Amino acid sequence: MPLHKADLKTFLDEKVELYNNPNFITTDPIQIPHLFSKKEDIEIAGFLTATIAWGNRKMIISNAKKLVELLDNAPHDFILNHQESELDRLNNFVHRTFNSIDVIQFIRSLQHIYKHHNGLENALAISDNTKNYKTAISNFKRSFFEVPHQQRTQKHISDPLKGSAAKRINMFLRWMVRSDNKGVDFGIWETHNTAHLSCPLDVHSGNVSRKLGLLSRKQNDWKAVHELDTNLRTLDKNDPSKYDFALFGLGVFEKF
Repeated sequence: MPLHKADLKTFLDEKVELYNNPNFITTDPIQIPHLFSKKEDIEIAGFLTATIAWGNRKMIISNAKKLVELLDNAPHDFILNHQESELDRLNNFVHRTFNSIDVIQFIRSLQHIYKHHNGLENALAISDNTKNYKTAISNFKRSFFEVPHQQRTQKHISDPLKGSAAKRINMFLRWMVRSDNKGVDFGIWETHNTAHLSCPLDVHSGNVSRKLGLLSRKQNDWKAVHELDTNLRTLDKNDPSKYDFALFGLGVFEKF
């Protein structure tokens, strides 16, 4: 039975406290951007890691590590200054359905984002009055694929305007925007507002949210993200996405 709102807030705040600390990093793909100190390296490593963040967690971490090694452990410099011939080294990269065609396209598209859209922080900024990233993510996808590309690669960036929950981009946004001195999220995108973040919605967070009465919608789509957002913002309007730690921890670590 869903908890009373005050009890629910206390319960979830305790779980956030439990999981939102540096110990979390060692088990999570967020460890990959934590290998870097330069802002652009952090955000590019984070973006590429989030892009392949589905399936087995060990495999995600292993493949993301491999990917940044292929970019000379200097992703920003590689994206801006690589020679065409250097892309050949990516020909054997594969993570599930994300293959060498996709990764090479992502390198080219990221170069376009940094050269023509003032980087990822600017390209993903909210430019309307919606106070959420629905349109911003859709606009970003359009900018990302302004360069010639194969149709197949488009599926690796979600579009909330087409109903997608955009779990991986919402997770990436949490990493970049949230700032709370706990050492997990980076908080390096100071032009963005933590209050506008959405909780990344996947099987685990969705199932836990339903059990707690935070979500009634059956599908994990953008309508469900909006419903969960609305409820989490009644618990903390300034930092709703912190509850990702609680929902994820309850689902993955505690099998709630």
